[in-house]
Amino acid sequence: MPLVLTVKEHGSLKIAACDERALSLGLVVGMTLADARACVPALRVEAADEAADMRLIKTLALVCEMFTPLVALDLPAGLMLDVTGCAHLFGGEEGLCERVKRLSTRRGVKVKMTLASTPDTARSLCRFGSGMIVLSGMERQAVHPLPVAALQAGSQTTLALSRAGLKTIGDIAARPSQVLSARFGQPVVERLRRILGEEDIRITPLRLPPSCIAERQFAEPIGEMDSILSVLEGLSREVCALLERRGLGLRMVEAGFFRSDGGVRRLPIEMARSARDPGAVLRLLKLKMETLGDSLDPGFGFDLVRLSVLCAEPFAQMQKSLDGRQEDETAVAALVDRLVARQGADKVLRCIAHESHDPRLAARFVPVGSNAVSAKWPEPEKAAPPARPLTLFEPPQAIEAIAEVPDGAPVRFRWRRVLHVVTQAEGPERIAAEWWHDQKARPTRDYYRVEDSDGRRFWLFREGLYEREEGERRWFLHGLFA
Repeated sequence: MPLVLTVKEHGSLKIAACDERALSLGLVVGMTLADARACVPALRVEAADEAADMRLIKTLALVCEMFTPLVALDLPAGLMLDVTGCAHLFGGEEGLCERVKRLSTRRGVKVKMTLASTPDTARSLCRFGSGMIVLSGMERQAVHPLPVAALQAGSQTTLALSRAGLKTIGDIAARPSQVLSARFGQPVVERLRRILGEEDIRITPLRLPPSCIAERQFAEPIGEMDSILSVLEGLSREVCALLERRGLGLRMVEAGFFRSDGGVRRLPIEMARSARDPGAVLRLLKLKMETLGDSLDPGFGFDLVRLSVLCAEPFAQMQKSLDGRQEDETAVAALVDRLVARQGADKVLRCIAHESHDPRLAARFVPVGSNAVSAKWPEPEKAAPPARPLTLFEPPQAIEAIAEVPDGAPVRFRWRRVLHVVTQAEGPERIAAEWWHDQKARPTRDYYRVEDSDGRRFWLFREGLYEREEGERRWFLHGLFA
């Protein structure tokens, strides 16, 4: 049975896509489902799934990165590849187009493609013409027979151009640009110039292009782990040599494995600091592959292996120190690299200072490879006790406390079933919540540094103020001093 996909539009179901049999029976996109059933009673109808379509398009975009790192989405059902300087790697433009078609067929997708000098020329010929390769300088002749809808200037503008007797792109191109701009607007003239190849705009790739790339293509797919590691070793040397000539070091590198059946696997690794040691890169990649929950399945083999530097920084050669501090720092950086490769970048954290008067927000943890800049840590006053404890409880632990006056320091408190008698107390230090950030106002806190009869020091606070009637007043233990 012929198949159509429908979407709901203005209270009625309309056809969003048709298979080949439905098209051969006269059904077209945009027709209402009622009219379609009147023409073809035996019709299979399914609801269009835009989310699934988007997932498929993004998957194909990642697969097509084996041909070029510059791949952009061209919605609703297209991809735009900037293959400038890449065609010779695949046997010329014809060979490149053939590889793309063959790979799409393996993924179960039928494609139509056009290769041209500008993105708009290729898009118009692909959507409204036949798939072809346009030679440089032949863009105007190629797009002349296209219908006026190829301008994609909106339904009203398309209707106005048709009523004016302009049926094709050639008819519009034959008119003076001043007349077109005055009657139909400047955007029509700009779209026409781009379609004719007179103006070129760059595409915005789905992923930022890497700083540098090294890759290997294989006449026969490879699948042995020893062969893969040997290829990665050579690619690591190439990448590090290229970065050395530029005076850079890598911070983040990604190994991409493109299977012959269209599957793609990527393994990113991060470095604790700028580096360009090929041996270290290879060790981290090997460790990453060993710690994968599912093994790096080559399937029928990899057609291409690529090593991409996603982040590079200036590299400064460190001079060896006499006290051995450089060796210690290098060992720590290597340990961090191994932990990140084994556990993941989101599991290895570092602590940075945050400018806030609230002790709960004065520090936070970020991934070790994050570019977050730490604020200045507060310097303790000389010969003064520390203002903040070394150990903080999160959340603070509730305690039972008794004070001589309602808003005064506690004289004794019970924590974990143990009664502590307060001999000395400092405070209060009043800390209010960051009301400009919090949607819900929190009670104000009065903090006290207290010492019990055994010499132990605690950081306590009372939540809520009596004069403001901020709900129930409660006591909490927030930290312990050493």
